[in-house]
Amino acid sequence: MLNTDYERLRMLANKKLEYANSPKNDEIIKKWHDQAMGKRGIPTVRLLCSNFVNEMIYPYMQCQDEIARRLEFDLLFSISGRQLFDDDTPVADTFEVPLHMSVSPFGTEPDITRADGENAKGFHINPVINDLKEDFDKLLNGSFTIDYDGTKKYIDTANEVFGDILPAKMVMGSLPGAMTNPLVHLMGMENYYCAMYDYSDELHRAMDMAASVYEKLYDYLEENKLLLPTKDTCPLAQESFCFNNELPTDNVTKTSQCWGFLESQETTAVSPQTFGEFVFPYQDRLVRRFGLLSYGCCERVDAIFPDYLSKWKNLRKLSVSPFNNEKLVGEYLRNTNIVYYSKPRAEYLTIQGPLDEDAICDYFKTIAQNASGCILEVAQRETGTLFKDPNRGKRYVELAKNTIYKYWKA
Repeated sequence: MLNTDYERLRMLANKKLEYANSPKNDEIIKKWHDQAMGKRGIPTVRLLCSNFVNEMIYPYMQCQDEIARRLEFDLLFSISGRQLFDDDTPVADTFEVPLHMSVSPFGTEPDITRADGENAKGFHINPVINDLKEDFDKLLNGSFTIDYDGTKKYIDTANEVFGDILPAKMVMGSLPGAMTNPLVHLMGMENYYCAMYDYSDELHRAMDMAASVYEKLYDYLEENKLLLPTKDTCPLAQESFCFNNELPTDNVTKTSQCWGFLESQETTAVSPQTFGEFVFPYQDRLVRRFGLLSYGCCERVDAIFPDYLSKWKNLRKLSVSPFNNEKLVGEYLRNTNIVYYSKPRAEYLTIQGPLDEDAICDYFKTIAQNASGCILEVAQRETGTLFKDPNRGKRYVELAKNTIYKYWKA
């Protein structure tokens, strides 16, 4: 590693520690702890740069060595919300490295064609499975991997460079359980939806196989004593955090002491009854293995909450995307211990030209009113560009905060 890389990383470690030890960070972390305790305190508001790192992270990277650049990216990303947008991202006084694990519930690689262009997000699924009955044998090799040694090596490198400033440690994120997403990536949406009618038995078999792979993963983590506490700033899927006051902070031995995450945005267009037939029973098996559950991505949850999601007593965070009847979800979650995880529309940020501040305030007024009486967490995700202007994001966050503080009622 070059001396300049070494100095750059130590500077960033000091910067992160400065944020972590600031009075502002104490205020932010209190907001998160209040939410974790079920208090309807001040809502948290964040702007997540994960979809435009080409604008907000890569241009600021200076390191040359490959491992140094990885460390640099992680440090910059961890402070981006606070440094660029002055949002409510909590900053840890350690360098947290999630235990790397991956799951392939069906064991077959998808064939994906991705759009060209800088930071392009579009893609097309080229079905590997066109006829679920005829191609079912392609789904027989589900597996998982846990790279403990690789994770530990990365942590050791971080500690060698800046551990005296910002100690690096292994953490664990929420337990995974995606089933419909990897299946649709193999079949395409049309084949998947048709299979519900044409090959219902085979689709049930596929979902059972996927659930079994995750159950084997959970068993493996328990048997090999690899589980870690999912708490505080540990990563919760969908770019949230694991703050809670219900799970143990050490000596975790069972997955029932950890956060888990599930979603099924691929079935957002089917009826609640169809979701209940083809998805819920298999998700329910996994939910029983979790201590707490965060649910949802971009799908509608309003239609399936009464008969299905509400049955899970360990549900603590529910994704509320703009595709929902947000007012109705607010009614479901009002005065409960389930966080209303709002994911606002992104076009107010991504339409070219100056921000329409009146429209932004009107929009967040509606969100605040819909979520009044709920534990509210707001995270602006799915933003494709800020036109390389971090001040645009900072002003947006300021407008969102001011409006929510004015109109949201506990």
